[in-house]
Amino acid sequence: MRSLGFVMGGVGPLNPPILGDFELGWILVGALLVDPIVGDPWSLLHPVQVMGWVIKGYSDFVLGVLKGALLRRLAGVVLLLLLMLGSGFVSWGFVLAAKHLHPIAGLLVAVVMLASCLAGRSLRDAAVDVLLPLEDGDLAGARSQLSRYVGRDTAALDHAEILRAVTETVAENSVDGVMAPLFWAIVGMFTPLGPVPLAFGYKAVSTLDSMVGYLREPYRDLGWASANMDDLLTWIPCRLTVLSLALFSGRFRQVWAVCAQDGPKDPSPNSGWSEAAYAAVLQVQLGGVNSYQGVVREKPILGLGGRSLSPEVVRQALGWNRVLILSWAAVAIAIYAYINRA
Repeated sequence: MRSLGFVMGGVGPLNPPILGDFELGWILVGALLVDPIVGDPWSLLHPVQVMGWVIKGYSDFVLGVLKGALLRRLAGVVLLLLLMLGSGFVSWGFVLAAKHLHPIAGLLVAVVMLASCLAGRSLRDAAVDVLLPLEDGDLAGARSQLSRYVGRDTAALDHAEILRAVTETVAENSVDGVMAPLFWAIVGMFTPLGPVPLAFGYKAVSTLDSMVGYLREPYRDLGWASANMDDLLTWIPCRLTVLSLALFSGRFRQVWAVCAQDGPKDPSPNSGWSEAAYAAVLQVQLGGVNSYQGVVREKPILGLGGRSLSPEVVRQALGWNRVLILSWAAVAIAIYAYINRA
């Protein structure tokens, strides 16, 4: 693949031989090594925090000034384009500026920035934070920890419901927080932009969806564009995750049949499929009655069951994440190496 500069791969005045044609592959490898080791340290400024400040400031202004549904929808489109394109451009600029200083500096900045888009370590830590007190019999501590990571009410959850909440969180966020940004980073490897801007663009859309992509007021109209864009950008990586899980489980037909039957039951075009896939692979059932700020909602039952939920099931779900990450990365790097050696 021939293009300009470190971000774009190939050879040229911004691409010294020290890194060569395989440099974008090293960015992906480096990010996948950094994330499990470092994760997202709470003491350091994270790009998602900056995105959150922008979203909150813009949203507060729009909601205070604009009252009509159409105007708020238009403002939501502007917010989506501003954050998605702006995040991609700024991340591209940071990597390019570091590259001008030194090619190794550019590599390191790209690795760290791409790692910040991958939430594999954060998802694992969140699950373990809940499992440890739960396994010690500390229900109050497990509920308290769980409340940091889920939107549902946790004060009255029993042991089994806590395990269901953790498993569903791992299943859903494995796609949103890990596999989808990894997918777009891989796509970026095969474009002139490189992996970082596309991963950042997706992360911006995902952050928008988590903050304003609600079907309730006051965000119904402001977050409409962001919610739909998140569904669109997550659709392909979600189905590829389902296919990968079905293939690696050794029960392809059964897992796919469960997902095809249960996935569409959820109003979300993606979360139902991802949760159904993990339910099928782990041979458990997910879904049921949840309470959100006192409002009871019943989610569809996903999976055929066969096993009871347990801490071991949650750890197996996290193990499947590692399998997916490593397999996707290996295939992507093999294809990239072949193209650049051809």
